[in-house]
Amino acid sequence: MSVRVRRVHEPPEPDDGVRVLVDRLWPRGLTKEAAQVDEWPKGLTPSTELRRWYHAGEGTYEEFRGRYEAELAAPEAAGLLDRVRELAGKGPVTLLTASRTPERSHAEVLARLLED
Repeated sequence: MSVRVRRVHEPPEPDDGVRVLVDRLWPRGLTKEAAQVDEWPKGLTPSTELRRWYHAGEGTYEEFRGRYEAELAAPEAAGLLDRVRELAGKGPVTLLTASRTPERSHAEVLARLLED
């Protein structure tokens, strides 16, 4: 299974496979044509409350990861996660985020869960 995380503002690459935007909001300044997003499962993203809590600097990345994994256990999110897992079973999947630090974002949490 090949899952990787990239910034959505980077140009698409031929080996991206299925490009999945994992942010709740569409990235500013980016057209849909330029992003070349294949899937946008908004229900797979962290809740607004969790996102605000984390970006306010109120907790550590490890705390965020634990809270986000708990949210992903909810039926809608679990179903969407299974859908992306199914896509990854068929070929490469690239999780796209506008985060400036994708290695410490929810996209990285998703990538780890999909690779397990």
